[in-house]
Amino acid sequence: MTSQAAANLLHAKEWSKVDPNPETSSFVQNLIEQGEAGGSNADAHRQLQTLFPVAPNSDTNNYQPQLHPRIGFGTAGLRAKMEPGPLGMNDLTVIQTAQGLASYILQCNKNDDDDDITNNNKKRPLKAVVGYDHRSRSKFKLSSKQFAMYTKLVFEHAGIECTLLNGYVATPILAYAVTNIHAAVGIMVTASHNPKEDDGYKVYWNDGCQIRPPVDGAIANSIIEKGNLVPWIEYGKELRNLESNGSSSDNGECYGLSDVIQTKSIEDAYFESIQSSGLVSRVDGTATNITTSSAPKIAYTAMHGVGYPYAKRSFETFHLPPFLAVPSQQHPDPNFPTVPFPNPEEKGALDEAMAFATKNECDIVLANDPDADRLGVAELVKETGTWTAFTGDQIGTLLGHWLWETVGKHSDRPVAMCASTVSSKMLLAMGQAEGFRFEETLTGFKWIGSRALSLQEEGYHILLGYEEAIGFSCGGIIPDKDGISAIGIVATMAASVYSRGETLVSHLQHLHDKYGEFVCNNGYYRCNDPAIVKRIIEQMRNGGRYYENVGGYDVESIRDLGIGYDSTTKDKKAMLPSSASSPMITFRFDNGCVAQFRASGTEPKFKYYIEMRGRLGEKKADVEKRLTKMSGVILEELLCPAENGLILPSNL
Repeated sequence: MTSQAAANLLHAKEWSKVDPNPETSSFVQNLIEQGEAGGSNADAHRQLQTLFPVAPNSDTNNYQPQLHPRIGFGTAGLRAKMEPGPLGMNDLTVIQTAQGLASYILQCNKNDDDDDITNNNKKRPLKAVVGYDHRSRSKFKLSSKQFAMYTKLVFEHAGIECTLLNGYVATPILAYAVTNIHAAVGIMVTASHNPKEDDGYKVYWNDGCQIRPPVDGAIANSIIEKGNLVPWIEYGKELRNLESNGSSSDNGECYGLSDVIQTKSIEDAYFESIQSSGLVSRVDGTATNITTSSAPKIAYTAMHGVGYPYAKRSFETFHLPPFLAVPSQQHPDPNFPTVPFPNPEEKGALDEAMAFATKNECDIVLANDPDADRLGVAELVKETGTWTAFTGDQIGTLLGHWLWETVGKHSDRPVAMCASTVSSKMLLAMGQAEGFRFEETLTGFKWIGSRALSLQEEGYHILLGYEEAIGFSCGGIIPDKDGISAIGIVATMAASVYSRGETLVSHLQHLHDKYGEFVCNNGYYRCNDPAIVKRIIEQMRNGGRYYENVGGYDVESIRDLGIGYDSTTKDKKAMLPSSASSPMITFRFDNGCVAQFRASGTEPKFKYYIEMRGRLGEKKADVEKRLTKMSGVILEELLCPAENGLILPSNL
């Protein structure tokens, strides 16, 4: 046996000793026995190497699990396939994460200088709140529900009061719950729109926003402390005792661990906050009922997720006629039988809903992703019988204009809206024309939400934060993407638009006629070698002498968030946070084109976002032609795809 194989075996043995899940522990034990058996069992060794990777030159006489690769605590928390081992989402990795998180919160609360981190000020008991969705993997008896119950047990053992929300909940409800009950932290167990094998562990801080630096790094360090990698108590035994002694029907969905009454109270408060926010209004600013005669007929899909009851209640809150739910996708199903990639953005993801809508003569399809924090929108073009699926930027533009007209113009405070830097600049143009403040942020809702909170503290009325990946936060209900409130707003807007004899498509075109055409070409290249990404970034920097011309197109300015450079500022320092590990370079051209480049933080992709702003009165088709030509030139000049071995998705 090689030293590598011996190290993999040792890692698996030590893991299996403390794994509270009989199914995953047994699975690993079986691999260990095969790996130790005489002869060569290549498959077992391959699986052990995949599930239990080890650090180079591992010393089998001095086992140190914190040195070996493990599931990354990255964008707002964890996300991975449900499977055994330190790289997967399973009972042990969740317990380790919960112990590290609880330890960090206790440490923050202990330090006098850090009272504000947990928003506790030692005036209230420390609290946590946990929610979960319907994801599960029966092969290993792993599920979001089980991960949530273990999290509750960990926090209570640590002396932190923990509310476990009862039943499947949407992510926006968990985010709202954090501030509603004055919790120090919130955890939502969900993989959102990932494939069915995956699950995740999304962490919110005391302000209801996703965790961000330096808190995320400090939590990650706390998780891998040796005392947090071994379960503090026999959680598996404790949970099995609860299961054998408790009935879900009598004590909620989690054997007495969840709080039925507080869950209902939080959900009621969430919808009451929408009702009192001013969002439930018409163009004249007055609340009203939408009549069936003026409203378009809407089909809704939850995409096998948890969104249906929340979407239904959102429609009721906005006084809208009921929608027709796509029956095959209405209820939570962890197998996602009709849509393997349950993301409304994915090509083909809305096909089932569109077919149902066409059969039932619906005008519009509204779609939540499985945890209901995103919203997809499509509309039937009756002249052609085809469907138009709106991009996140188009939905953001429609929402921004609607919220300005219905709420912003009547606000007694200055209005602000935010969008990620890779989103369209049309909202910026709208703000310049109408007089509201627009700010761009780094990609990700942790940055959009945190900036919105800062602007709110400065006295601004925050009406919209959005990202091009169909995430929208409307009216400051929560500082995170929220497909529940957004669905009611979009349906209300559609009813208003249809009452004037327009459609969403025609209304969007009117906005372009007013503010200009903004045409996007967003995409990515597959790149499996991080060294190539680094080389491309360095080529763009040109040794610090940034290009003044790319392929015949003059460059107006450059921003490099990898080193914090911006040619437009007096001190040449970027206003947005910079990160050497997550560089993003933006080229702004004299002709109104903006091209942005970055590597994905979670996938082997090098992404580009190119947008062309049309000249006054220029037709969309002409802008598209200019963008197509220019995109080809600058992608070739700046990325050198063939030379760098970049692969287009169509060639995979």
